[in-house]
Amino acid sequence: MIRIPPAALLLGIAGLVPFVWAALLVLQLFDVSNSPLPPVLKGDGHLIMIRYGGIILTFMAGVLFGFAAQANGMQAFAAYALSVSPALWWFFMPGTGVTSALTNLTTGFLGLLLLDYAFYRWGLAPPWWMTLRTQLTVVVVACLCIGIFL
Repeated sequence: MIRIPPAALLLGIAGLVPFVWAALLVLQLFDVSNSPLPPVLKGDGHLIMIRYGGIILTFMAGVLFGFAAQANGMQAFAAYALSVSPALWWFFMPGTGVTSALTNLTTGFLGLLLLDYAFYRWGLAPPWWMTLRTQLTVVVVACLCIGIFL
C-alpha cells in the first residue's frame, strides 16, 4: 500500500468534520442550543449534511476535472465528461425533501467513488488516491445514512 501524503490525509479528515458533526446533531447526543457556537453549527444536522454534502460533491467533481487535464484524445473527452457528472447529478437531483436529498447525496458519493476508481485505473489519479477516497467515502456515507434512517 502506498502512503497517503500527510497533508492530503489531514485535510481529508478535516473535511469529514462537518459530516460527523451533523450526524452527532441528528443523533441528539448532546444539547447545543445554549452553547456559544455559531448558529450554523447549532442547526438541524440534516440540513448541514445537505448543504455541506452538496458543496463537497461538486468540489470533488472539480478535482476529477483537474485529473482529466492529464488525459489525451478520447480518454480526455471521457474523463472531462465524467468529471462533471457529480455536479450535474446534484444540480438535477437535489431531492424534494430531507430523505430524498440525503439519499441522492449518498448515491452521488457512491457514484463518485466509482469515478475515482476509473480515474485511478486510467492513471490520472495518484497511486494513493483510492486508499484515501475509500476511507473518506465510508465515513461520509455512514453519516449520510444516519441522516436518512434516523
